Amino acid sequence: MTAYRLLVIVHGLIGLIALLSFWSAALLRKGGLWHRRVGRVYLFAMAGILLTAVPIAVAIFLDKRPVAGVFLGFLSVITAAGVWNQWRSIRDRQDVARYTGPVFVGLGLLSLASGLLVLGFGLKTGTGLLAGFSLVGILGGGAQLYKRRHRTRLAARPRWWMIEHYTAVLGNGIATHIAFLAIGLPRLLPAVEGETLQALAWFGPLLVAVLAKGWLDRRWKRAPAPHAAARGAAEAGPAG
Repeated sequence: MTAYRLLVIVHGLIGLIALLSFWSAALLRKGGLWHRRVGRVYLFAMAGILLTAVPIAVAIFLDKRPVAGVFLGFLSVITAAGVWNQWRSIRDRQDVARYTGPVFVGLGLLSLASGLLVLGFGLKTGTGLLAGFSLVGILGGGAQLYKRRHRTRLAARPRWWMIEHYTAVLGNGIATHIAFLAIGLPRLLPAVEGETLQALAWFGPLLVAVLAKGWLDRRWKRAPAPHAAARGAAEAGPAG
């Protein structure tokens, strides 16, 4: 067995753990002990996926499969942003300035820049799915930079950290399910591979996540009371 094959197997096993822990955490009572514990398992699994995905993407490029390499590399970038935000939104829930610090900004810039590059690559190579998927990085990275610029407004939102947390979790869920449906499932069931599956694999999880976020936003978002807005602005500090 080659080192690359072993790395792919490890990557797949970690991905399975991520998939199972994602749904386990989703079904457990939010904020409960087991939700937090399983959430940590999911977070560590996603970190493991990132550590193994980067060398796999490099190997795919060297194997002269640029579309697959670009896809996996871009997926790694937006997943890294989601993993960081999922973790720090809880750790920094009392300090929006710390949450929107240099790493948050850097990952936002990286997501935006990589999204633009993937868009150009997708248009140049005629890969419509890749060009369309690039919007995840463009919009996500742009949103992070907007939040950094307007963090006083972010801090004034009730439960801002919870909204940031579940938004990041949904983003990571998109990456987890796209990787499974587009890469893992065709290997397990070669008969189901095809253009229709690829389209569903790339945009099905995205659509479900958008709908889920809309439902969660309606549930948790409320107009900030004047005293909440004042307190949030004080916690955030200057916007610049």
